[in-house]
Amino acid sequence: MAAVQPVQVGALRLGAGAPLVLIAGPCVIESEGHALALARTVAAAARTHGTPYIFKASFDKANRTSLGAFRGPGLDEGLRVLGRIKTELGVPVLTDIHEPWQAQPVSEVADVLQIPAFLCRQTDLLVAAAKTGAVVNVKKGQFLAPLDMRHAVAKITGQGNTRVFVTERGATFGYHNLIVDMRAFPLLRSLGVPVVFDITHSLQLPGAGDGSTTGEAEFIEPLASAGVAAGVDGIFVEVHDEPSRAPSDGQNALPLERLDPLLARLVRIRGALDEGAKG
Repeated sequence: MAAVQPVQVGALRLGAGAPLVLIAGPCVIESEGHALALARTVAAAARTHGTPYIFKASFDKANRTSLGAFRGPGLDEGLRVLGRIKTELGVPVLTDIHEPWQAQPVSEVADVLQIPAFLCRQTDLLVAAAKTGAVVNVKKGQFLAPLDMRHAVAKITGQGNTRVFVTERGATFGYHNLIVDMRAFPLLRSLGVPVVFDITHSLQLPGAGDGSTTGEAEFIEPLASAGVAAGVDGIFVEVHDEPSRAPSDGQNALPLERLDPLLARLVRIRGALDEGAKG
């Protein structure tokens, strides 16, 4: 098994014995005020539990189920909001890109360029992201076996950019359902890159609503606990203060009031894991 190459993201480190990293925020930027308030609350919870934090939110949700679904503020306004959060809170920011031309302007603000799961095989997109020199997070496609991600990683590192990590977000399991195979985590780590677990997207029921995706947020805690126990380097959760009113992914988002107890639980599990490794 290849040794995991840690990735530096701003002032924090991901992988290779570093503390468990939290990547969290709303699915999409709804407004500047909402994103900033949510980021402040999540950052405070992360500090309480000694968890390094990366803020995430999309400026454009290009893969919505229906044509009329809310997509976000767009590139220019979205980057302005992300830049303010980064500056005022002093945290790294992550956002996804969908087209190669977006890579360079987004990298001028975002610390991490995220490749959506459905686009993880898009060579031009991966190469454009890699060439910026930014950290690249490639989400594993729901249609791929874990070890197939070696090709996506190679497309990044082949451009001379070793600042890459991969994110597990479940595999298609019949209609409108995803399942997480815990064997995926050690398999992905065998590629020599840090591994993050996207818990909330793993609980989506894609397209199961009337022109929308639904989800099963009630299973966030047990799934997150299992992933941390399996040795992931970071967790990815979408959080919202009012999930029922969220314009995107509300039904699989973590209610904001449940974040603090979840972090407390996961930090304890990670601590037990680290102590076991010492013994």
